[in-house]
Amino acid sequence: MKKKILVVEDERTIADILVFNLEREGYEAASAGDGPAGLKMALEGAPDLILLDVMLPEMDGFEVLRQVRAQSQVPVIMLTAREEESDKVDALEMGADDYITKPFSMRELMARVKANMRRTVSAEAEAPAAAKEGKLVISPEQSAVYKNGKPLDLSVREYDILNYLSKTPGRVVTREELMEKVWGYEYYGDLRAVDVAIRRLREKVEDEPAQPKYIITKRGMGYYYPEQP
Repeated sequence: MKKKILVVEDERTIADILVFNLEREGYEAASAGDGPAGLKMALEGAPDLILLDVMLPEMDGFEVLRQVRAQSQVPVIMLTAREEESDKVDALEMGADDYITKPFSMRELMARVKANMRRTVSAEAEAPAAAKEGKLVISPEQSAVYKNGKPLDLSVREYDILNYLSKTPGRVVTREELMEKVWGYEYYGDLRAVDVAIRRLREKVEDEPAQPKYIITKRGMGYYYPEQP
């Protein structure tokens, strides 16, 4: 079954080009030209990923994102012509998975789409035996993380961060290394994007995010996964 991608973009020429190229890459693509229409399609159409422009008529992309995140964890890539780093970090803080600044190449966009496409695990999927012992268990075979025997609702980025840190327990990983190894492509963002992703991950993984057991901060250096969490 083809993955469905929703393009929310008010410039018709850009929207048509995006839809054409996404369909050429094997995706099913649909578009909306304003905020309210995009929100309706996002909530009712069950897309696998959303490309969301920031500057939209009637309702801007940030408000669309806020309302989508209240009901769904679908991956969202923000499309922005703004250069201000604060806008980009704000989008990540609000729950965007990524952003790309206009103008961009189709090759770069497709790399971002592929990197952020959600890996899903059914809630009824059989959990690894260790996951039933109340521990946090990372299952590379399923690209999933279990806690108390149930799969956590992690984005691709969140899973990849946790998996990367857990491969070398006790080793401090810098934000630069995480950006290089986890994001996996040339990223024009602020390294604060890593901190935002870590904070969102902790909210899902930790019992008490302010006192983490699994994703520990080494002040001034980076993050690490403990040897015996």
